Amino acid sequence: MDDNDTIITLIGPRLAKEGMEFIFEGETKECQKCKMKNSCMNLEKGRKYRIVNVRHGVLHECFIHDNGVLVVEAVKSPIITTIGSRKAVEGAGIRYEPLKCSEFDCSMYELCHPLGLMNGDKCTVTSILGNIDDECAMGYSLKKVELKL
Repeated sequence: MDDNDTIITLIGPRLAKEGMEFIFEGETKECQKCKMKNSCMNLEKGRKYRIVNVRHGVLHECFIHDNGVLVVEAVKSPIITTIGSRKAVEGAGIRYEPLKCSEFDCSMYELCHPLGLMNGDKCTVTSILGNIDDECAMGYSLKKVELKL
């Protein structure tokens, strides 16, 4: 992790735990009138983040979190998913394309369609976690990988 990847933001104290991951859902109507709005809304909607440091101290008022919010340092979380075996090269830069799959009941569906990753995202394959050809109901040749946005 590079210090340039760290984002300073605000989160409720019940959620402000080092290592906790969350999907940023964007602002609500209540956020529009908040003076701290720019400090909270500096994340990308639909992205997965991990808290790497909690700055305990000042508790700021918040219209959403009943106990206020704390300052935290967060980074985009790596995403575990599947990609075609031919694209699965450690260190490779890829453009993510979700698999075309109609097997919604498949045990692999959530892994193949992870939250926080969107069609067209530029990613780097940071590690190959395994071969899962035998588990794909559609018959795709797949590898389980970790991607970094």
